[in-house]
Amino acid sequence: MEKFTFTVSEEEAGLPLKKIIRNKYHFSSRLMTKIKYQDLLMLNGKTVPGYIVPKEGDIVTVSIPDEKSHFEPEDIPVEVVYEDKDILVINKQAGVTCHPTKGHPNHTMANAITKYMEDKDEIFKIRFINRLDMDTSGILMIGKNGYAQAEINKQMSNGLTEKKYIAILLGEIKNEGDSPILIDLPIGRPFDDSKKRAVITDDSVTSYPSKTIIEVLQASNGLSLVEITLLTGRTHQIRVHTSHIGHPVLGDPLYGDPEKEAELFGSNPSGGDQVLSVPKRQMLHAKSFGFIHPVTGEKLTVTAPLPSDMEEIKKLYFLP
Repeated sequence: MEKFTFTVSEEEAGLPLKKIIRNKYHFSSRLMTKIKYQDLLMLNGKTVPGYIVPKEGDIVTVSIPDEKSHFEPEDIPVEVVYEDKDILVINKQAGVTCHPTKGHPNHTMANAITKYMEDKDEIFKIRFINRLDMDTSGILMIGKNGYAQAEINKQMSNGLTEKKYIAILLGEIKNEGDSPILIDLPIGRPFDDSKKRAVITDDSVTSYPSKTIIEVLQASNGLSLVEITLLTGRTHQIRVHTSHIGHPVLGDPLYGDPEKEAELFGSNPSGGDQVLSVPKRQMLHAKSFGFIHPVTGEKLTVTAPLPSDMEEIKKLYFLP
């Protein structure tokens, strides 16, 4: 079992323990019930019920019972970027979904992480903190307990995290080295049954505020290499916003421009022997995730290197 220990502050003294714990850790009602009936709450080293009112300076320990996901383990590579007792961060490969869906019931990162846990003789419930499209690579964060997941999700809601992506876009955006581009346009479903999202300008259609910052790193040979910062986290946000401004993500099957892609590929722009075909997935990579560790309070930024397919295009189409 994992344990959380804290000293009761002046502001907390006089409140029931269960209320202090809910305020401090945002545990679910289900978890609070387990703590209650499994006698997992201690005050100054003695087991106590949650209605007890502590004094300032009392030491409280809450034990969290082990929880387990029920995914089938599969031998799929898991590239660990960072790990401790509360958080697992991996560099997800393209072509693998995060968790089982109707269209992809297995061969997911959830299956891969289950196998990874088995190999380490570790047990925790897999709680995805962020999610990536199947064909987007990069930083994928998993909370090993409900508290870690809830705290980082709260940071995301309050704008306290920083999510950066690297993308290769169609067309040359001519503001290399200038001020970043801010796209502040609402996103929603143009039709209720549509998989695609779009920028919504019709007030009668439900949409959500969406903000994306694009910094052009290089623009050459009909492509732009950009770093993108997400200020909100809508489904397909980067892909929708970049497509809307006429520079879709290279290789994007939903929002891309296959005719323009076909014109660009099939030859080497530098005149060398190496020739690349049109990418089979969107050239989008979750580069980094900055957050405050929910337990230690330390500011952390986890990063993932570019995958080989994006590196190849970068090498051929952009300056070193």
